[in-house]
Amino acid sequence: MKILLTGATGYIGKRLLPILVAQGHEVICCVRDKNRFYCPIELRKNVSLVEVDFLEPETIEAIPTDIEVAYYLIHSMSGADTNYDELESISAENFVSRINQTAAKQVIYLSGIVNDSSLSKHLTSRKKVEDILNTGKFATTTLRAGIIVGSGSASFEIIRDLVNKLPIMITPKWLNTKCQPIAISDVLDFLLKSLKNPFLYNKNFDIGGPDVITYKKMLLGFAKAKNLKRWIFTVPIMTPKLSSYWLYFVTSTSYKLASALVSSMKVEVICKDNEINELLGVKPMSYEEALTRALIKIKEDKVISSWKDSLVSGRFNTNISGFLKVPKKGCFIDRRKKEIKNKENTIERIWSIGGETGWYHADWLWDLRGFIDHLLGGVGSRRGRTNKHNIHPGDALDFWRVLYANKEEGKLVLYAEMKLPGEAWLEFKIINNILYQAATFRPKGVWGKVYWYSILPFHSFIFNGMLKRLVR
Repeated sequence: MKILLTGATGYIGKRLLPILVAQGHEVICCVRDKNRFYCPIELRKNVSLVEVDFLEPETIEAIPTDIEVAYYLIHSMSGADTNYDELESISAENFVSRINQTAAKQVIYLSGIVNDSSLSKHLTSRKKVEDILNTGKFATTTLRAGIIVGSGSASFEIIRDLVNKLPIMITPKWLNTKCQPIAISDVLDFLLKSLKNPFLYNKNFDIGGPDVITYKKMLLGFAKAKNLKRWIFTVPIMTPKLSSYWLYFVTSTSYKLASALVSSMKVEVICKDNEINELLGVKPMSYEEALTRALIKIKEDKVISSWKDSLVSGRFNTNISGFLKVPKKGCFIDRRKKEIKNKENTIERIWSIGGETGWYHADWLWDLRGFIDHLLGGVGSRRGRTNKHNIHPGDALDFWRVLYANKEEGKLVLYAEMKLPGEAWLEFKIINNILYQAATFRPKGVWGKVYWYSILPFHSFIFNGMLKRLVR
């Protein structure tokens, strides 16, 4: 079957793609930027790319007309734009316009549970997108999920951050709101079994696990799975804004995402019925089992995708293509080089940089810079990295974004997403057994120059020490 997959670089899309290919389908992936799409070699035979931005109608013609089914997995609530609901509606309208011109018989849409008369902006937007998709000539199948539990999901990472960092929590009263979490593997199961199923055409279904619990019990459940003792006290005085800042400073989430989540967490998201479970023969796992599986994936370093790798997790809100070529004109550049003794060892060290591994030298200064950035409203360094040893273009790496990563070539280029009076790149490349390391900064105005000269005394200590450790 020929399937169109939108959101192919997102948390769900990255996990759905290999399963679709394994089932023998030909998958056309819709991406805004081909340079940040990584496809494993074993999948490439049955995967093709089309570069499409659904906010730009002129690009949608790239979608082939002979597709049979399309997955709509586009979501932007944590983006930099405050009018994300308007943008989501425009994207959906342009999507419908193009799919109407194709042979597609079905569109499968992953939405959020909407069973309350007073919905948050986020859930209202999800419902509006569903209404727009239902105007198409094709049959629409909408699957509505609440909290998705899985390694790398935004909800799971927030829970993990809170429980790991805070033995005692003074929390807002919305932690007593009930929800019905669902494991990521079950979400994928529902998405796959919905393919060309006529019993699901032009219908919507709530999907969830067997447990209806409060967010407080979700946190305590995670603590139990990790054998940690945690005490949680709820207070009625935390405003939504204060709650958002609380999440932002304690966890790795962005403020935009924290704000959207807080507004949604005040509304109960519980499935109306379990009809689809019987229709598709799916028996969702418990919250406890979902946690166990997620923790095993993390321990074994087998996290396939993470919400942090989405561009909306940082301040990078555009294609990475325009930043691939590191500029020289009007820039300050710290260049260093050193002969390497073992190329393979050096490459492995470079490819493991950041996250739990750290930066090999003066980690406390890197942590301090990340902390300052977090205080200023930036991404900080809490995002870490999805995988300890593998990185691909588009991945988040502490307060950097990976622009280019070619292990065979021995070249890695990072772009800074921290708040800066300018733009910064960090580049590693190996040529003839010489490791070249360059930190480039393009200042904006006088303050940019002041910033560069103020940190210049630290460069020799930080970058020279890091270079020595990389080649050692």
